[in-house]
Amino acid sequence: MNAERQPVNALAFGMMVLLCMLWGFQPVTMKLAAPHVSLVMQAGIRSILATLLLLVWAKARGIALFSRDGTLWAGILAGVMFGWEFFFIYGGLQYTGAARMTVFVNTAPCLTALGLAIFLPGERLGVRQWVGILLAFFGIVLAFAEGFTAPGKASLVGDVFGLTGALLWASTTVLIRVTRLAAASAEKTLFYQLAISAVLLPLVSIAMGESGITSVTAGVAAIVFYQAAIVAFASYLAWFWLLTKFLAARLKAFVFLSPMFGVVSAHLVLGEPLTPSFLGAAALVAAGILLVNLPGK
Repeated sequence: MNAERQPVNALAFGMMVLLCMLWGFQPVTMKLAAPHVSLVMQAGIRSILATLLLLVWAKARGIALFSRDGTLWAGILAGVMFGWEFFFIYGGLQYTGAARMTVFVNTAPCLTALGLAIFLPGERLGVRQWVGILLAFFGIVLAFAEGFTAPGKASLVGDVFGLTGALLWASTTVLIRVTRLAAASAEKTLFYQLAISAVLLPLVSIAMGESGITSVTAGVAAIVFYQAAIVAFASYLAWFWLLTKFLAARLKAFVFLSPMFGVVSAHLVLGEPLTPSFLGAAALVAAGILLVNLPGK
């Protein structure tokens, strides 16, 4: 399968920078909408609307989403993992800041590189990649240590949720690469994840006793549109299309931008404080991601 993937070109570069901006800003929008729509319910609504958009897209383009191609069980597993990933991301924002969540979630590239190195010989790690993983690891340790001194120890719960979401994100990426989903269309791969999470997340929200939708304003509607149409539909469709064309580990190199965008936007929009130790942790994670996934000479 590796032979079918290309090195990152200018198109992939531009798309990944844009995607990282969208993903980095998303936790900020979750926090902004939280007083009006509970967090896990936001994730569920996002998946429902994005699934409907994807169905319309596939119908208009004549893309088969329900044909038998041997991807069913892998697709269901990917969907369940995707749903729980966003439970931990959205749910964790009850306990920690958007900037911290962005940093912890974006440890996923290093975890992905480890997983791909295990299952795909062409994705083996060199010295530089191992150095990057160690840098990211020290960044996580520093961020956790900073959490112990932050006001309210409850932020540590959110940090663990973010790290769990990263593990699920990485595991889903590896699953897609090592199963028949690697040969499936981007639309079908995304459909499995959105459709299953659209059922799972609202049920989890209700089981948790969340308040759900308490009020709707123009601003909340715009945030829901952003999360569903721009991020969950358009950006993820673009991401899975990139995975079918380019080396996954190389694409992940650009994800070092996401924590940077997330930290800056959380500070500017939400006024979240940025301590020197946390900025150092974010820089270590970003540097680790970059080293892990930079293409060779």
